[in-house]
Amino acid sequence: MDQAKHAEPGLLVLGIESSCDETAAAVVRRSGEGVPQILSSVILSQHEAHADFGGVVPEIAARAHVSHMDHVVARAMVAAGVDWRELDAVAATAGPGLIGGVIVGLMTAKAIALAHGLALVAVNHLEGHALSVRLGAEIEFPYLLLLVSGGHTQILICEGVGRYRPLGATIDDALGEAFDKTAKLLDLGLPGGPAVERRAEKGDGTRFDLPRPLIGREGCDFSFSGLKTALRKAAREAAPLSEKDIADLCAGFSEAAIDCVEDRMRHAIIRFRQACPAVSAPALVAAGGVAANSALRRRLAHLARETGFRLVVPAAELCTDNAAMIAWAGAERFARGHSDGLDFAPRARWALDAGAGAAQTGESAP
Repeated sequence: MDQAKHAEPGLLVLGIESSCDETAAAVVRRSGEGVPQILSSVILSQHEAHADFGGVVPEIAARAHVSHMDHVVARAMVAAGVDWRELDAVAATAGPGLIGGVIVGLMTAKAIALAHGLALVAVNHLEGHALSVRLGAEIEFPYLLLLVSGGHTQILICEGVGRYRPLGATIDDALGEAFDKTAKLLDLGLPGGPAVERRAEKGDGTRFDLPRPLIGREGCDFSFSGLKTALRKAAREAAPLSEKDIADLCAGFSEAAIDCVEDRMRHAIIRFRQACPAVSAPALVAAGGVAANSALRRRLAHLARETGFRLVVPAAELCTDNAAMIAWAGAERFARGHSDGLDFAPRARWALDAGAGAAQTGESAP
């Protein structure tokens, strides 16, 4: 092994992600100046294992993580060209997520930390998404974050590592969940979000009259349950569905959902400017799996230009669940003096603004 390859200063962190149906591991370096470098990123998807069920089955997901975690971690280490003794820490998703999968990943990280004398960093999966943008772009705190994934939809002001001010969240379904349930209703297969997006590109979004929940109301909260119910009703009335029907339903759902997001973000932009008046060049960040949706990106880009914000979205492979973002969040926290004990308990629920697991030392870092 070429030891000179990793002789440069900084932190080298192994990250592990297993909160849903991706078994993932990655090695990331954080330089002393805070510059990131992804040395490896391995993701093993379980889509085929869950395809017959129309969604992720928690027990099947957990068993798959058990079966594949060791060799996924080994592949990430080999691809990075590093040895265990070169690592500074191991970071793992400790929640929120499907608890069986979270346990597998966190226990693997604990075993690695214990066996190799490494620091353990228990990462909030949502903080991984929140900080993922800093893996590929120079962006300073604070910034306005739209976090949209399969299990979460919320708007926050990211004030720093471990410091997040919530502005709004979904009061029922997450946007990614609504996309997935639309795909299941129309029998489009997994992953549901990209399947709906592909069909929507060929459809007429004006054909079906679908609601835009909460549009025009004060606040930054979301609601997608009523939209999902209206879509189901429209699909039943149009049955049996032709390919054109399916495309039009997908287009109508997509446009309605994105209209809702735009409306909520307009309120959030006003609140951000009120909370952070000194920020002269504000950034609007979209992260999470749904942020890979091209139609949503186009709408957010237009909104950002209109309101004087700069839209920053991670690369598509960093929007969906991955371990590079977990390694990076771990490195960001470890650089600020934070690590966790081997008794850290996995969590099925873990609010990003709850404080637990956030950087608590108050030390500064680039």
